[in-house]
Amino acid sequence: MAAHRDVRDVVVVGGGLMGAASAWALTRRGRSVLLVEQFESGHVRGSSHGSSRIVRRAYGDALYTRLTGRAFELWRELESSSGRTLLRMLGGVDFGPGRSVGSVAEHLEAAGVLHEVLPAAEAEARWPGMRFAGDVVFHEQAGTLDSRAAVEAFLSCAAGAEVRFSAGVRSIAPSGDGASVQFADGSAVRASCVVVAAGAWLQPLVGGLVALPRLTVEQQQVFHFPRRDVSAPPWPSVIHQDVHETYHLAGGRDGGTGDDRKVGEHDSGTPTTANDRPGVVDPRSRVRVVDYVRRWLPGLEPTPRAEASCLYTVTPSQDFILDRVGPIVVCSPCSGHGAKFAPLVGEFVADLVAGSVDVPSRFRLAAHASAATGSAAL
Repeated sequence: MAAHRDVRDVVVVGGGLMGAASAWALTRRGRSVLLVEQFESGHVRGSSHGSSRIVRRAYGDALYTRLTGRAFELWRELESSSGRTLLRMLGGVDFGPGRSVGSVAEHLEAAGVLHEVLPAAEAEARWPGMRFAGDVVFHEQAGTLDSRAAVEAFLSCAAGAEVRFSAGVRSIAPSGDGASVQFADGSAVRASCVVVAAGAWLQPLVGGLVALPRLTVEQQQVFHFPRRDVSAPPWPSVIHQDVHETYHLAGGRDGGTGDDRKVGEHDSGTPTTANDRPGVVDPRSRVRVVDYVRRWLPGLEPTPRAEASCLYTVTPSQDFILDRVGPIVVCSPCSGHGAKFAPLVGEFVADLVAGSVDVPSRFRLAAHASAATGSAAL
């Protein structure tokens, strides 16, 4: 390898949503970027594949509600730059005894987001085929994100970045005024800064270099259920917190020609590791989700047409990890709710590479070290 190709301003490890978004943000600031991904393009082994993830403004937390606004602005900028439609705005609904509809509505109000609080009967009349209990909060600035297309859009717009797929990283080591990245094939690259956006592989890669909080890797299951009336308009995205936190949304490309509904449980993953994930759907989850559909979604056929799995990497607080230690930037916007923030996370990463401290303090490693065991109100 020629010497001039052995050095970059920044090496980004991980080619999912967060790594790709970081490459986009960094190249827009004139950085020389090499992005490396251990698997092939479009793989399904991590947390960024698929055609449908929820985007929303609604959170039971003022910080995340505020950040969603800037994230949406950047999504629209990426759509304009790439010429691709990534967002499908169908609105969003939150309800359930554990959802704190009043708090969600207050945060939307404070952020200037138009919304409505509806009684269950009115919500059922507006969206036939869904059942509700208690008050429901609805806002229009919500819908779905095509995750795989977003990764492709980020990379296509990361002008000048070199992208290497099937390039596994063996180790990362601080060295002098930068760091060295050793690859599985024996080659190495030096960089002034290394951004590690490796999802469930974060702990194995940098756990010996950075004092990370406890990270739990889980396999999550999702199921696609046919709509009984495929001519009806698609429903909004929904978050329902009852005994379990269940979400459902329009399936998009993964939902086939009938736009099957994607349904999953946010809080019922199966513990695993990045490399030992079984990939076999937990039958207990399937039973619970089918029972949920029978009770709450009579507008769906209660037998899933398809099912899949993905990985969550969860912090104790469910807050993201975004910080810099020496030449290493740790990027883990995780815990199952980070996808919607990807372009904003890229901006935060670019700030950290530049030495800025203008990243929310809750995302810094020190905050995780001192955090209570309670979870953020997501």
